[in-house]
Parts: sequence; structure tokens; C-alpha cells
Amino acid sequence: MRLLGSALRMLLAVVLSAVAVHAASAQAPGNGKAQGEVLAQANAALQAGEADKALALLRSVMQSGANLAEAHNLECRVFFTLELWDAAVNECEKAVSLDGQNSDYHMWLGRSLGEKANKASFLSAYSLAKRTRAELEKAVQLNPRNAEALADLGEFYEAAPGVVGGGIEKAQGVAAKLDKVDPVRAHQLRGRIAEERKDYGTAEKEYKQSIAVSAHPALPWTTLANFYSQRQRWSEMETAVHSCVSAVGRDKHSGVALYDGASILIGANRDLALATKMIEDYLAGSSKTEEAPAFVAYTRLARLKAQLGDAAGAKREQAAALDLAHEYRPAQDLKRNETKH
Repeated sequence: MRLLGSALRMLLAVVLSAVAVHAASAQAPGNGKAQGEVLAQANAALQAGEADKALALLRSVMQSGANLAEAHNLECRVFFTLELWDAAVNECEKAVSLDGQNSDYHMWLGRSLGEKANKASFLSAYSLAKRTRAELEKAVQLNPRNAEALADLGEFYEAAPGVVGGGIEKAQGVAAKLDKVDPVRAHQLRGRIAEERKDYGTAEKEYKQSIAVSAHPALPWTTLANFYSQRQRWSEMETAVHSCVSAVGRDKHSGVALYDGASILIGANRDLALATKMIEDYLAGSSKTEEAPAFVAYTRLARLKAQLGDAAGAKREQAAALDLAHEYRPAQDLKRNETKH
């Protein structure tokens, strides 16, 4: 499909979306089990980076009028991967309004608000940051063992100024709670706190300890690699990235670490050939996730191949991204730039 002409490819994308809607509608009239199956299919599409398919499935569930809270949350997360922050916030707000006792729904609303705040004007960012904090705090209140929400809240406290509710002492309190729930994230949060205090020796020790206690060390290796990159300790950064690759080889469920490690190499403009292979291996694997959407990975791969002089390869990867998510703006921009040249 990646070799089709652009016009035929876009037509096929429309047809496939229509087929997904028809299939979902056929199974989801009023049957709760069938609707649950459609939601599961939508989540599987989200994890695979198939944004267009996921949205088509979710809209069929919306029309049926059932399971709306979960459908809105999933739609929020699809928009989150597409970097459409207003749409993500809107859908997450709907999920929370329908089920205000779900910790994950508040967490995703907090995440969406946080991303929107990063793109907002100063005055808007102030109010959005306060809302971000409130949603993450609510997520933790509803489920004190929600490790992802705790980690997000800890990072917010560590990074945000006191005027919007941040503070290092608060972050330390979250790290103590994470000790009992997710020691890996606890060490990583303490590493960030140490970095904020410019205590780089302690930060490095915490990041290394997070690797030591992890059953899946590939991702913690990328955190250490990023730390070395920020310090411009290039040799150690590259060693950490290679350790990440080795860890993925022993743990196929950690494939997303390949994407994260490649992103660090790209940011440092080091060993771009290895970065290219890491993204290709991630896309070829079976552990794709919404944390590194496939269409985002294809877009990044297209940029890499263009930088390395592979124009045909860049065009193929850009087309692959749009096959999965025709609304993804960075991939659209690549296509426009390609047309200009």
C-alpha cells in the first residue's frame, strides 16, 4: 500500500475508514458485548498507530449511545497522538463528565491540558497549568496506586513554579508514594528532582538505580541516555543507547524504547544510521504503542531518510504516515514541502 500513488492512496484510506464504520455499526446496535468488542478494536488500532481506523470505530460507538465515557476517553487519546490538543481536551472533558470517578480519565484530561498549556499564551497557560495540576491530583486521589498518574503529578510538581502549585517538596512526597507502587518511576522522579537542584551526581545515581531495579530496563536506559545527552557526555550517551538496544533484544515487549533511544540520537545529531534502524525495528515489531504512535515514527523516519539523502525512502515513509493518520499535520507538512520541490 505504501507504493500506491498519492491520489489512489487517499481514496483507499477513505474506503478503509468507511469499511471500518460499516463493520463497527454492524456489531454495535444495542449489544453491550458487541460494543465492548468495538471499543477493544479501537484501542488496538490506537496502540498500532492506526488513528483513522480508531476514530472510525469510535464514532460508530458514539452513534449507538452506549459506553460513551470510554469511547470519549479513547477518542481523546487518539487526538492526543495527533497533537490536536483542543480536540483532545474536549473529548477528555466529556469522558470525565460522564464518569468522574475514573482515575485514568482524569489523568488523560490532565495530560491533554498540560500539552495545551505548552502551546498557549502566558495568560492562558497559567489557568491551564492550574487545571492540569487539579486533574492529576484528582486522578491520584481516586486511585493512589495509579503509577502513571503519580509519576505525571510528580513531574508536574518538579517542573512547575509555585504560583501554579508546583514545588520540589511536593515532588519528593510523590516519590515517597511511588516507592510503594513503582520503584523505577520513584528513582526516575528523584533523578529529575536532583537535576532541578543541579545535583548531577545524585541524578545519575538515581537513573542508574532505576535500571537496576527494573524488570524491563530498556526504557530506563533511555532515561539515562537522555541525561548524558543533556550533559553533552556523548560517549556515555551512545553506550546507554546501545544498552537499550541490547535490553530490547532480551525483552520484545519493550520495543518502544527503540523509538525513545532513536529520538535521543536524533536530538543530539549522533549516529543517525543507528537511529534509522532503531525506528525501523520498532515499526517492524509487535509492541507498538500509543506512547510512540506508528504514524509519528514514520514521519520521523521520513525526516531522517531525507537528511541522509534517501529521497525515495523519505517519500515512502511520509506516505505510510498519512495512510495511518491523514490528519497528522507534521506528515502533511512534509508532503507539502515535497510537492514544492
